[in-house]
Amino acid sequence: MARKLADGAWYLDLGLIPPFASNSFLVDDGDLTLVDAGLWWNEPSVRDELADAGYAVGDLDRVLITHYDLDHVGGLKRLLPEFDGPVYLGRPDYDFLNHDSHPQWAHHKGLFHRVTRRLFPLPGEMDVRPVDDGDRVGKFTVYLTPGHNPGHAVYVHDSGVAFLGDLVWEDEGALTPPFWLDSYDMRELRESIRDLAERTGPFDIAAMAHGEPIRSGGDDALLALAERL
Repeated sequence: MARKLADGAWYLDLGLIPPFASNSFLVDDGDLTLVDAGLWWNEPSVRDELADAGYAVGDLDRVLITHYDLDHVGGLKRLLPEFDGPVYLGRPDYDFLNHDSHPQWAHHKGLFHRVTRRLFPLPGEMDVRPVDDGDRVGKFTVYLTPGHNPGHAVYVHDSGVAFLGDLVWEDEGALTPPFWLDSYDMRELRESIRDLAERTGPFDIAAMAHGEPIRSGGDDALLALAERL
């Protein structure tokens, strides 16, 4: 069921069971933006969750992807053919999907991505665009936060909602880093958490891909994690 986070923002719980359950988010600020798309199969589906919030796939103006992992990009194909807007992705992930760079064979997640980029590429008919640190997409500011993935991106909306992807997870009301097996570089990830806590300024809602969104004091929760690391 789609749940309202704030005026014009919804939390879409894309089913299955942890760790395969993942969150997507919807923002209507005059443009309709989906943040992450879940797996290729979810119960409920991304289409069902959009409908529950009162929208259809064809209403979407853009999709923001926090990073290339299957539980974030797999559902993009489910948006076709109605969705024809741009899809935004952090440049380092965009580059390795386009074979302009290559994850290391000897790295556990690098090897995984070398395989999945061949088996599960982004839909070729979609308009996929890279974003860099500090870019603006509509009313979102892009922060590149490498560590979990080289091109992991956080999107902070002007209304005070931070879409954190897998930079952090929620655990019993607090924020925690993802576990090492699912990440490229834990040292770099911790640095990204500390850097984001210093750079973003205040935001109220912390909306992450795994766990329950923190609905108030999101910036304080991120700062508390940064201080613990």
